[in-house]
Amino acid sequence: MTKTPVDTRADQFRKILQPYWGADNARSVIQLFTSLVPFFLLWYAMLRSLGVGYWLTLLLVFPTAGFLMRLFMIQHDCGHGSFFRSRRVRNGVGFCIGVLTLVPYEYWRRTHAYHHAHSGNLDFRGFGDIDTLTVREYEALKPTARFSYRLYRHPLLMFLIGPAFHFLIKHRYPWDIPRDWTLAWRSVWLTNTAIVGILVAMGLTIGMKSFLLVQIPITLATCSFGVWLFYVQHQYEDTYWHRQDNWDYYDAALQGSSYLVLPKPLQWLTANIGLHHIHHLSSRIPNYRLQECMDAHPEFQEVTRVTLRDSLRLARLSLWDEDRDCLVGFRELRSREYLAA
Repeated sequence: MTKTPVDTRADQFRKILQPYWGADNARSVIQLFTSLVPFFLLWYAMLRSLGVGYWLTLLLVFPTAGFLMRLFMIQHDCGHGSFFRSRRVRNGVGFCIGVLTLVPYEYWRRTHAYHHAHSGNLDFRGFGDIDTLTVREYEALKPTARFSYRLYRHPLLMFLIGPAFHFLIKHRYPWDIPRDWTLAWRSVWLTNTAIVGILVAMGLTIGMKSFLLVQIPITLATCSFGVWLFYVQHQYEDTYWHRQDNWDYYDAALQGSSYLVLPKPLQWLTANIGLHHIHHLSSRIPNYRLQECMDAHPEFQEVTRVTLRDSLRLARLSLWDEDRDCLVGFRELRSREYLAA
C-alpha cells in the first residue's frame, strides 16, 4: 500500500498563500495612476507655492513625500515580480520609479532579494539589512569599532543623516556589491544618467534653484520615513535572529517581521507594507491583496504588532542577545540587572 506523502511546511503555506499570488493588471494600473498623478500635482503645487512663501512649500512636503513613498512601494512590488504580469512592463515601471526615488532598480532588487532569502539569519548578514551585531560580537570589538557602531545606531544618524547619505550618495556608487553583478551595475549607471538628464532639463526650464528647493525636502523626508518604516518592520524586542543551523524561513517571516498597525490613510499611502509578515511569507502577493490574505486567515493576526507609539521606543534597540533571544539597548549592557541575570 502506497503511503500518502506528508505535506511539508512549505506545501502547507503554499496552499494558503497561492490563491493570492500574481498581479491583477487592472488593479496595478489603477494603483499606479492614483500614485503618480497626486505626486506630480503636489510637486507642481510645491513649485507654485515658492511664490507665496517657503513655509507653504514645506507644509506640502509631507503629502508629496507620502506619495513618493507609495511609488517606491510599487517599485518594490515590481522588483518582486508581483505588480504586472509582464516582466518587461514591471521592469520598465520599476526603473522609471527608481529614477524618482533615487534607487537603481536592478541593484535594489538584487540586494532586497538577498534580504528576503536570509532575513533573521545571523550567518548571512550584509545586504539589504540594517547592520545588527550580537552582544558578544559587540563586546569583542575594539573601542574605536564600538564607537563606530554606536554612532551608526544613533537615531540621529539612523533616521536623518544615514538615509540621506544612503539614497543620495551610496546609491550613486554602491561600492559594497560584487563587480560581477553586471545587471545591477548597469542599472546604477543608467539611473545616474537619467538623474543627470532630469537635472539638466529642470535647470533649463524652471531653474536649478527652484527645482532643488522643491525636490531636496521631498527626498530627505521620503528617505527618512522609508528607513524608519524598514526599521520598525524588523527591529523590535522579540524579533527573530538565529544561526543557520536553527534558522527557518517561515519562522523568520512570522516572528521576525512585524505587523505595523497604521491608521487606514497611512496604510493606504504605504501600500499595506505594514503587513510585513505576510509579505515575507510570500513576496509573490501584490500589496493590494495582503489585507485580503490576512483577513481570511486569523492566524496571521497573531504576530507581533507595532504601533506608531511603539516605534518611538524601538530606536534604542541596538544589539541581539543570543542568550535571551531579544534585542537590547546599550544601556542594558551597562546595567547591573542585565549583567547579573
